[in-house]
Amino acid sequence: MLRRALLCSTLSLLFLSGCSDTKKEEHSATQEMNKMVDQNSFELQSLDGETFTVTKEANNFILQGAGSKVVLFNVFGTWCPPCRAEAPHLTRLQKKYNDTFKIVAVPVDEDPSNATLQEWKQTYGADYSIVNSKDNRALANALAASVNAGQGFPIPLMLMFKDGQYVTHYVGAIPEEMIESDIKYALGN
Repeated sequence: MLRRALLCSTLSLLFLSGCSDTKKEEHSATQEMNKMVDQNSFELQSLDGETFTVTKEANNFILQGAGSKVVLFNVFGTWCPPCRAEAPHLTRLQKKYNDTFKIVAVPVDEDPSNATLQEWKQTYGADYSIVNSKDNRALANALAASVNAGQGFPIPLMLMFKDGQYVTHYVGAIPEEMIESDIKYALGN
Protein backbone atom coordinates (compact mmCIF):
# COMPACT_ATOMS: atom_id res chain seq x y z
CA MET A 1 0.00 0.00 0.00
CA LEU A 2 2.84 2.35 0.89
CA ARG A 3 4.55 1.54 -2.41
CA ARG A 4 1.38 2.36 -4.33
CA ALA A 5 1.02 5.73 -2.54
CA LEU A 6 4.70 6.53 -3.17
CA LEU A 7 4.39 5.57 -6.84
CA CYS A 8 1.26 7.72 -7.26
CA SER A 9 2.98 10.68 -5.59
CA THR A 10 6.05 10.36 -7.79
CA LEU A 11 3.99 10.08 -10.97
CA SER A 12 1.87 13.08 -9.94
CA LEU A 13 4.99 15.19 -9.47
CA LEU A 14 6.30 14.15 -12.88
CA PHE A 15 3.04 15.01 -14.62
CA LEU A 16 2.64 18.34 -12.84
CA SER A 17 6.19 19.56 -13.39
CA GLY A 18 6.97 21.55 -16.54
CA CYS A 19 9.59 20.89 -19.17
CA SER A 20 11.13 24.35 -18.92
CA ASP A 21 13.85 25.15 -16.40
CA THR A 22 12.79 28.73 -15.84
CA LYS A 23 9.90 31.09 -16.41
CA LYS A 24 12.37 33.48 -18.08
CA GLU A 25 12.99 30.98 -20.93
CA GLU A 26 9.24 30.55 -21.42
CA HIS A 27 8.69 34.31 -21.43
CA SER A 28 11.51 34.84 -23.95
CA ALA A 29 10.17 32.14 -26.29
CA THR A 30 6.65 33.58 -26.02
CA GLN A 31 7.94 37.07 -26.80
CA GLU A 32 9.81 35.79 -29.87
CA MET A 33 6.70 33.94 -31.10
CA ASN A 34 4.54 37.04 -30.59
CA LYS A 35 7.08 39.14 -32.49
CA MET A 36 6.91 36.75 -35.46
CA VAL A 37 3.11 36.63 -35.38
CA ASP A 38 2.89 40.44 -35.10
CA GLN A 39 5.04 40.93 -38.22
CA ASN A 40 2.90 42.39 -41.02
CA SER A 41 5.16 42.22 -44.06
CA PHE A 42 7.15 39.24 -45.32
CA GLU A 43 9.82 39.32 -48.04
CA LEU A 44 10.22 35.97 -49.78
CA GLN A 45 12.60 34.74 -52.46
CA SER A 46 11.66 31.72 -54.57
CA LEU A 47 14.11 29.11 -55.79
CA ASP A 48 13.42 30.45 -59.30
CA GLY A 49 14.59 33.94 -58.29
CA GLU A 50 11.12 35.46 -58.02
CA THR A 51 10.60 37.92 -55.15
CA PHE A 52 7.31 37.92 -53.28
CA THR A 53 5.98 40.36 -50.73
CA VAL A 54 3.19 39.14 -48.51
CA THR A 55 1.26 41.62 -46.40
CA LYS A 56 -0.78 40.58 -43.38
CA GLU A 57 -3.94 42.55 -42.62
CA ALA A 58 -5.80 41.09 -39.63
CA ASN A 59 -6.18 37.39 -40.57
CA ASN A 60 -5.88 38.01 -44.31
CA PHE A 61 -2.70 37.65 -46.34
CA ILE A 62 -2.13 39.56 -49.57
CA LEU A 63 0.43 38.36 -52.10
CA GLN A 64 1.55 41.52 -53.88
CA GLY A 65 1.24 41.23 -57.64
CA ALA A 66 -1.11 38.24 -57.54
CA GLY A 67 -3.97 40.31 -58.89
CA SER A 68 -7.19 38.36 -58.78
CA LYS A 69 -5.51 34.94 -58.57
CA VAL A 70 -6.44 32.46 -55.88
CA VAL A 71 -3.35 32.08 -53.68
CA LEU A 72 -2.56 28.91 -51.76
CA PHE A 73 0.14 29.13 -49.09
CA ASN A 74 1.47 25.63 -48.53
CA VAL A 75 3.41 25.29 -45.26
CA PHE A 76 5.42 22.06 -45.49
CA GLY A 77 8.54 20.18 -44.42
CA THR A 78 10.90 18.32 -46.74
CA TRP A 79 10.98 15.42 -44.26
CA CYS A 80 7.17 15.14 -44.06
CA PRO A 81 5.66 12.12 -45.92
CA PRO A 82 2.22 13.74 -46.57
CA CYS A 83 4.00 16.88 -47.83
CA ARG A 84 5.96 14.75 -50.29
CA ALA A 85 2.81 12.94 -51.41
CA GLU A 86 0.85 16.15 -52.05
CA ALA A 87 3.49 17.75 -54.32
CA PRO A 88 2.42 16.11 -57.62
CA HIS A 89 -1.25 16.85 -56.85
CA LEU A 90 -0.51 20.51 -56.20
CA THR A 91 1.55 20.62 -59.40
CA ARG A 92 -1.42 19.33 -61.41
CA LEU A 93 -3.65 22.04 -59.92
CA GLN A 94 -1.02 24.74 -60.56
CA LYS A 95 -0.78 23.70 -64.22
CA LYS A 96 -4.53 23.35 -64.70
CA TYR A 97 -5.38 26.74 -63.17
CA ASN A 98 -2.12 28.51 -64.02
CA ASP A 99 -3.76 31.81 -65.07
CA THR A 100 -5.97 32.05 -61.98
CA PHE A 101 -4.10 30.17 -59.24
CA LYS A 102 -0.74 30.60 -57.49
CA ILE A 103 0.91 28.27 -54.99
CA VAL A 104 3.56 29.64 -52.67
CA ALA A 105 5.19 26.83 -50.71
CA VAL A 106 6.84 27.81 -47.43
CA PRO A 107 9.19 25.20 -45.92
CA VAL A 108 9.52 25.12 -42.14
CA ASP A 109 12.79 23.18 -42.19
CA GLU A 110 15.57 24.72 -40.11
CA ASP A 111 17.76 26.71 -42.55
CA PRO A 112 17.36 24.56 -45.69
CA SER A 113 19.77 25.25 -48.52
CA ASN A 114 18.44 26.15 -51.95
CA ALA A 115 20.15 23.01 -53.28
CA THR A 116 18.26 20.82 -50.78
CA LEU A 117 14.95 22.43 -51.69
CA GLN A 118 15.70 22.21 -55.43
CA GLU A 119 16.46 18.49 -55.03
CA TRP A 120 13.21 18.01 -53.08
CA LYS A 121 11.31 19.93 -55.78
CA GLN A 122 12.69 17.64 -58.53
CA THR A 123 12.36 14.40 -56.56
CA TYR A 124 8.71 14.96 -55.63
CA GLY A 125 7.55 16.82 -58.75
CA ALA A 126 6.79 20.14 -57.07
CA ASP A 127 6.45 22.43 -60.09
CA TYR A 128 5.31 25.56 -58.24
CA SER A 129 6.98 28.37 -56.26
CA ILE A 130 8.97 27.30 -53.22
CA VAL A 131 10.40 30.15 -51.15
CA ASN A 132 13.54 30.13 -49.04
CA SER A 133 13.94 33.32 -47.03
CA LYS A 134 14.63 34.54 -43.52
CA ASP A 135 10.89 35.33 -43.24
CA ASN A 136 9.75 31.74 -43.94
CA ARG A 137 9.26 30.78 -40.30
CA ALA A 138 7.62 34.09 -39.38
CA LEU A 139 5.14 33.75 -42.26
CA ALA A 140 4.42 30.10 -41.41
CA ASN A 141 3.76 31.05 -37.76
CA ALA A 142 1.55 33.97 -38.76
CA LEU A 143 -0.46 31.78 -41.15
CA ALA A 144 -0.87 29.11 -38.46
CA ALA A 145 -1.90 31.70 -35.88
CA SER A 146 -4.51 33.14 -38.24
CA VAL A 147 -6.39 29.81 -38.18
CA ASN A 148 -5.64 29.05 -34.51
CA ALA A 149 -3.43 26.08 -35.40
CA GLY A 150 -1.22 26.63 -32.34
CA GLN A 151 2.54 26.99 -31.91
CA GLY A 152 3.35 23.37 -32.72
CA PHE A 153 1.01 23.33 -35.71
CA PRO A 154 0.76 20.21 -37.88
CA ILE A 155 1.94 20.11 -41.48
CA PRO A 156 1.07 20.18 -44.24
CA LEU A 157 -0.91 23.31 -43.49
CA MET A 158 -2.46 25.10 -46.47
CA LEU A 159 -4.37 28.38 -46.48
CA MET A 160 -6.29 29.69 -49.48
CA PHE A 161 -6.95 33.37 -50.18
CA LYS A 162 -8.70 35.27 -52.97
CA ASP A 163 -7.93 38.96 -53.34
CA GLY A 164 -6.17 38.70 -49.98
CA GLN A 165 -9.34 37.46 -48.26
CA TYR A 166 -9.41 34.13 -46.43
CA VAL A 167 -11.27 31.36 -48.27
CA THR A 168 -10.40 28.15 -46.42
CA HIS A 169 -7.56 26.13 -44.94
CA TYR A 170 -6.50 22.49 -44.73
CA VAL A 171 -4.55 20.58 -42.12
CA GLY A 172 -2.90 17.32 -43.13
CA ALA A 173 -3.24 15.37 -46.34
CA ILE A 174 -6.17 16.59 -48.43
CA PRO A 175 -7.58 15.06 -51.63
CA GLU A 176 -6.75 17.00 -54.79
CA GLU A 177 -10.45 17.10 -55.69
CA MET A 178 -11.31 18.96 -52.48
CA ILE A 179 -8.69 21.64 -53.16
CA GLU A 180 -9.88 21.92 -56.76
CA SER A 181 -13.47 22.33 -55.61
CA ASP A 182 -12.40 25.18 -53.32
CA ILE A 183 -10.39 26.82 -56.13
CA LYS A 184 -13.51 26.75 -58.30
CA TYR A 185 -15.59 28.17 -55.44
CA ALA A 186 -13.08 30.98 -54.86
CA LEU A 187 -13.08 31.79 -58.57
CA GLY A 188 -16.88 31.90 -58.59
CA ASN A 189 -17.23 28.83 -60.85
